[in-house]
Amino acid sequence: MTDRQRSLIGGISVLGVAGLICKMVGVLYRIPLANMIGGQGLGLYQQVMPAYNLLLAVTSAGIPVAISRMVSHYVTLGEHGNARRVFRTALKLLSVLGVVTTILLFLLSRVISRQVGTPEGYLSYMCIAPSLFFVCVMSAYRGYMQGMRRMMPTAVSQLIEQVGKVAVALPFASIGFARGGWTMGSAGALLGTSLAECVAMFYMIIRCRFLKPQLPSPEEKTVSTRTLAKQIVFISIPITLGACIVPLASTIDSAMLKNLMMSAGIPADDATVRYGIYSGMVITMINVPTALAMAMSTNLVPSIAAGKARNDRAFIAREAGTGLRIASVVGFPCSIGMSLLSRPIIFLCYGDSPKYTFDQLMLGGNLLEFSALTIILFTMVQATSGILQGAGKQKIPMITLVAGVVCKIALNTILVRQPWINIHGAPIASLTCYTVSMLPNLYYSCKYTGYRFSVGDVILRPLGAAALMGVAVWSVYTFVFGGERCLHASGFAARLLPVVVCMSVGAVVYLVSAILLKAVKKEDLPARFRCKFKT
Repeated sequence: MTDRQRSLIGGISVLGVAGLICKMVGVLYRIPLANMIGGQGLGLYQQVMPAYNLLLAVTSAGIPVAISRMVSHYVTLGEHGNARRVFRTALKLLSVLGVVTTILLFLLSRVISRQVGTPEGYLSYMCIAPSLFFVCVMSAYRGYMQGMRRMMPTAVSQLIEQVGKVAVALPFASIGFARGGWTMGSAGALLGTSLAECVAMFYMIIRCRFLKPQLPSPEEKTVSTRTLAKQIVFISIPITLGACIVPLASTIDSAMLKNLMMSAGIPADDATVRYGIYSGMVITMINVPTALAMAMSTNLVPSIAAGKARNDRAFIAREAGTGLRIASVVGFPCSIGMSLLSRPIIFLCYGDSPKYTFDQLMLGGNLLEFSALTIILFTMVQATSGILQGAGKQKIPMITLVAGVVCKIALNTILVRQPWINIHGAPIASLTCYTVSMLPNLYYSCKYTGYRFSVGDVILRPLGAAALMGVAVWSVYTFVFGGERCLHASGFAARLLPVVVCMSVGAVVYLVSAILLKAVKKEDLPARFRCKFKT
């Protein structure tokens, strides 16, 4: 293993870049998908995903983290035989869970589709069901690789998933729409997703076969499969429950938001379109920068676990501080930048679609403007969750997320049913949810790692650099491109120019500001640039 593979920054870089590419491909994938199957088809597609993501969280959220943590622990101690036994035990558990949940979703497809108010969408649930098994098996291999601090295979498999969606799901969506309208279009897209997951799973299997085995330590004591299974279950249950909370809230949203809007007097078709805009356009955009948050969480678990195995408290505190600081360095500019450019981004991606009116696109832009502020909160929640899971305190993120989601559901119920707020209540509820989760997570992350929270490093410096970036972006957008007048521009190129220029100016200003304000430190840069960097 190289030093770069072992480093927290290196691991975040590999998964972060791959994650950003995947998210961008996902956004670009949604544009032609929305054009093919329309607002109702996109709404159905989005209604299916929460139930799928919930089952996915049940089966493959906690165990891969447990694998990563346990493998990192045993590898740090030189017990490579036990590390491999952890993987084999977890693979059996995940394979069984994958089979069970695939059958369960297939059999309950009609029941779930009726519950969310779209009974004709049962085929979509059936088409996505096989991917539960594929992802479960793939997650075992990903957890093993991540525990050994090998992030490249996971990154490549993520790229295969996304490219597969474009290459397979879009043609299937087009064929389905041509034969059966928006319901069959959604089903075709989800069937293509299952096939893409299958290809990514086989890549991980083949990649693991070529992994050079490490010799076990002579002092290694073999841990029984039964003991390892108990440890995996013990570690994974609270992580799994915590991971289920957000998909469960999304599942509730998919059934709740539409009905709440209808109770406020909004027609059913209009409510479906509004939900589709919020979940299909807005949430998809927000998920692009959160790829870096997921990369941080994935890398922090084995890193903190390795420090704990060595009982190196100084290392644990340093890694926790680095994780929190990088979360702010990434989260603040993404939140502010996407909020400022919310409407031009939406019009750039969907302005050419005849299926959306100007008012619907403005609705998407307004929702994104406010929803983008959740990026920094989500990024911090993910970073702190990774720290706590690596430190063996996996119950805390679960409890804090429960508290956050309870607040989210309560606020949705109150706000969305108000005619003058309707769907705009959803992002307000999400902001509250992540704030309630983040604050106690921060406290306990510092408490259990020994890191002394630095307001300057984690908040003031990144926020100051992001604020300067925001002023620059707003100035260019307003005075150079005329503000929202550019939304009426005809043609993709005319809408692309202000977004590209504003983003480029923002990136340069933020990088310079972050270096001058010391939000970015020498150790954050690639090795070839460090000799030119003055702290």
